[in-house]
Amino acid sequence: MTLHDILTAATLKGASDVFIIAGIPITYKIKGVQDRDDSGIMKPDAINAVIDEIYEAAKREKTNLDNAFDDDFSFSVRDLGRFRVNIFRQRGSLAAVIRVIRFGIPDPEALGIPESVLSLADNRTGLVLVTGAAGSGKSTTLACMIDRINRTREAHIITMEDPIEYLHSHNRSIVSQREIFIDTPGYLESLRSALRESPDVILLGEMRDFDTISSAITAAETGVLLFSTLHTSSADNTINRIVDVFPANQQVQVRSQLAQLIKGVVCQQLVTSVDGTLIPVFEVMKSSPAIHNMIREGKLHQLESAMQAASADGMVTMDTSLFDLYQKGRITKDTLLTSCNNYEFMVKKVGV
Repeated sequence: MTLHDILTAATLKGASDVFIIAGIPITYKIKGVQDRDDSGIMKPDAINAVIDEIYEAAKREKTNLDNAFDDDFSFSVRDLGRFRVNIFRQRGSLAAVIRVIRFGIPDPEALGIPESVLSLADNRTGLVLVTGAAGSGKSTTLACMIDRINRTREAHIITMEDPIEYLHSHNRSIVSQREIFIDTPGYLESLRSALRESPDVILLGEMRDFDTISSAITAAETGVLLFSTLHTSSADNTINRIVDVFPANQQVQVRSQLAQLIKGVVCQQLVTSVDGTLIPVFEVMKSSPAIHNMIREGKLHQLESAMQAASADGMVTMDTSLFDLYQKGRITKDTLLTSCNNYEFMVKKVGV
């Protein structure tokens, strides 16, 4: 199969991912289920040919792959969509996993992204974090937030992504999208450069280490609205993750900074509904005097209670969101219990 054949099949099948690995047929991931093609088992030579086509389509040299053990980038194919690919080595041969990203910004209403999440984009300054496991839809949620700003206000939006997934056209805003290792050597260099480029909004693809986290906090303090991601599962874990990367003698100061800067934390995951489709579930924490005080004083264990008490302001915990889906019959009891944060409490609540 040629690359075009593979990507066409993936698009027609509605696949989210394509696995090209020696020893098995081309495999499409559709609604969380693997669908193996009937074209036969892929051999290393055939995989190498497809990977050569990928590099040709991306107009990218194989330098990164030759110098390292994997390569991560994105490319577009006319009339099909945009694709993010990771090429790696396994058992001595090359392999690839392709994420399917269709052209255009997704419709947040169709995806089930609530207004309480999207409205965080209406802030003019501060820090908004979208967190969750890999593949939980963080990039899609952020793309919808950036699009909201792009459509509603005049701003200079600078994104730093590895790789770029969604392409934003200039609307009311100017959108400058920089791909790590292509347009800039890294997140840290790109972030430092952005502050000299008259930004109003910055999207930092990931706060992955001490340097990027500390630089992101510094950037947010300059008066821009900064979005970023972390691999955390709840609002209190997110704050802890940020604070813990700093030395003990700086943590009080960092908590004080975060208390002032954070406008919202969105934690999300994808769960399987009763009809087999994947649906997003959100925990939403927004800034409030009570939230500020808890962060500043390090009383993060109280954040969940504060969010439950402020449901009228659009805040919600992950377990409340999951339980609401369960009551509506959209997810099973097993899904509820395997996805919740407080298992013992949820077991009592559903009467297992």
